[in-house]
Amino acid sequence: MAATGPRGKYATGIERRERIIDRATERFMETGYATTSLADIAKDVGITTPGLMHHFPTKQHLLLAVAERRFDESARVAFESPTDTDGTGTLRLMYRLRQLFTTQPGLMELFVHMGGEAADRTSAAHELFVARYDRVIADLTQRFQEGVDAGTLRPDRDYEAIARECIAVSDGLQLQWVLSGGTLDFAGLARAHLERLSAEILVSGEHVDLTVDPPPPAS
Repeated sequence: MAATGPRGKYATGIERRERIIDRATERFMETGYATTSLADIAKDVGITTPGLMHHFPTKQHLLLAVAERRFDESARVAFESPTDTDGTGTLRLMYRLRQLFTTQPGLMELFVHMGGEAADRTSAAHELFVARYDRVIADLTQRFQEGVDAGTLRPDRDYEAIARECIAVSDGLQLQWVLSGGTLDFAGLARAHLERLSAEILVSGEHVDLTVDPPPPAS
């Protein structure tokens, strides 16, 4: 018998919230954020609009939840990334994420839309994006430092500045991709930037082809 107490109600609420985010993501990607209403999403999920608003009072709250899921997915990819063996691990991780973004064109559009809102310090998106940038830059800087400690990356580079540069290039290319109507080669241009960077930070000075798998770890 299904649980009917507080814990059962809590689990049901979490499951319903996830279904709402699932459908909102699909709707935003299929028909666009501006033309999708909370009523549309509620109908798709099989609940009333007031029932949906219990979880997400406004459409912007729902958009924030969709964005948080994208950030969480990126964090999962980073967590599951292979161990760096030659100093290119961080660059390869960033390239994998850029490739992932190209499979989610609707989310790229939403990300750019929210990025504009985040510039407004009174926007709910502002705090989310500030936290996102702080977390990602700290993670990338640490990964680069591990390469320095392993002797594969040059120690005379400002890796926090490089991390910020990589994020700026990625976010800027996403904006240009949206402005181009999706015709810009986002992944290709992002890869070219990361490959140029490889020659600047690797101790070997090698210009790495990120489409080629790294060598296996030394035995």
